[in-house]
Amino acid sequence: MPFYENVFIARQDISSQQAETLANELAEIVKTNGGTVTKTEHWGLRNLAYRIKKNRKGHYVLLNLDAPAAAVAELERNMRIHEDVLRYLTVRVEELEAGPSAMLQSRARDERPRRDGGGGGGGRGGGRFGDRGPREDRGPRADRGPREDRGPRESRDFSRDQARDQEAV
Repeated sequence: MPFYENVFIARQDISSQQAETLANELAEIVKTNGGTVTKTEHWGLRNLAYRIKKNRKGHYVLLNLDAPAAAVAELERNMRIHEDVLRYLTVRVEELEAGPSAMLQSRARDERPRRDGGGGGGGRGGGRFGDRGPREDRGPRADRGPREDRGPRESRDFSRDQARDQEAV
């Protein structure tokens, strides 16, 4: 039988327990039509990229299926009918992943403590607005001397700019 990955998003109004029950109901539909659900992952309540049917969040669930096409068609028909399912996507794959999916792996990576103390902004210091502060590995600009990859710096003629500004007035 072919392998499929099915991800669906349930409404934010239902509880996590109800989302798990919904996943079990949909898995039972696959089993009654001659397929098996090899893995069920609950990714939890996540923000949506845009509003879907007046919902800003949704319970994400992944089902790995080993089922005939008729079972997948029946599963999708039931998802279209069910009012708690906002969106679904079923993709045929060559083989099913044995371990946790990429979404669960990224969640485990997000839960690790951050090296910079967890502040916003990036890089050294992580200030409120992302300003990094001075770099201690370099001295002041004047002390570094000219750069070898450029020619000498040309002086700018400010008198020409002042004359142009006077004409504009």
